[in-house]
Amino acid sequence: MPRTALALARATHLEPTLAVTTVAVLLAVAAGVPAWRTVLVGVAVGAGQAAIGWCNDWLDADRDRAVGRTDKPVVQGTVTPAQLRTGTVLAGVVTVVASLALGVVPGLLLLVLVASGLAYDAGLKRTALSPLPYLTGFGALPAGVVAAAPGTPAAPWWLVAAGAALGGAAHVANVAPDVADDLATGVRGLPHRVGPVPSAVAGALLLGASALLLVSGPAGTPGLRGWLVCAVAVPAVVVAALAGSPRGRRLAFPAVLLLTVLDVVLLLSGGAALT
Repeated sequence: MPRTALALARATHLEPTLAVTTVAVLLAVAAGVPAWRTVLVGVAVGAGQAAIGWCNDWLDADRDRAVGRTDKPVVQGTVTPAQLRTGTVLAGVVTVVASLALGVVPGLLLLVLVASGLAYDAGLKRTALSPLPYLTGFGALPAGVVAAAPGTPAAPWWLVAAGAALGGAAHVANVAPDVADDLATGVRGLPHRVGPVPSAVAGALLLGASALLLVSGPAGTPGLRGWLVCAVAVPAVVVAALAGSPRGRRLAFPAVLLLTVLDVVLLLSGGAALT
C-alpha cells in the first residue's frame, strides 16, 4: 500500500501539482479569502491537478510503454491504468464538490482549469490548439481564486493576463523534453509543428510578458517588489530560451514553475491589491 500510494502521488505529476496548488493558496491569502475558504481552494485545485495528472498517465499508458518512459509509475508497474482511471474519477468528484462549495462563480472558474487540463489530456495536445488549455486554464485560475473572496470580486485584468502568459510558457517548457517521444507516437502539438527554437523563443517572450504584467499591473510604484520580480524573471527567461537546445530542455519547466511561485510570493509580500 505505501508503494502504491507513492506511485499514485508521483503519477499526479507531483512537482507541477504542488506548484499550482501552492500558487492558488498564496493568491487566496493575497486576495483576502477567509481561511476556511482558502482551504477549499487548496483542496479544489490540488484535486483538480491530481485528476489531470492521473488522466494523462492513464490515457498515455500504452504510448509511454512504447517509448520506454521508465520514469512513469505505470510503466514501472507500480500502478495500473485501472487505478489511474479510478483516481481520475474520484479526484474529479472532489474538485467539483470543493469548487462549487465556494460558490457558482469561483467554482465554475476553477473548474475551467480542470476542464482545460482534461481536454488537453484527451486529445488537444495532439493538435495545433495545444496551447489553448494552458492559456484558458491558467488565466481562469487567478480569476477563480480572487472570486472566492467576500463579495465575489473580479480579478484585475493584469493578473488574469499574467496567468495566461505563464500558462503558455509552461506549455512550451513542459513539451520541450519529450518532443522526440511525442513525435514517435503521433503527438504533434503546436510546439512540435513550429520547431524547438521558435517555441523556446515564444516561451521566453511569454515569461517576460508575465513578469512585466506583474510589475506594471498593480496600482502604485512597483518599488522593491518590481525589481525583485525582474531579478527572478531574467534567469527564468534565459532558461526558457535555452529550451530550444537539448541541454536546456530539462531545465525550462522547473524554471517556469519556480518563477510562478516566486512571483506570487513577491506579490503577497509587496501588498499588491488583487481585489
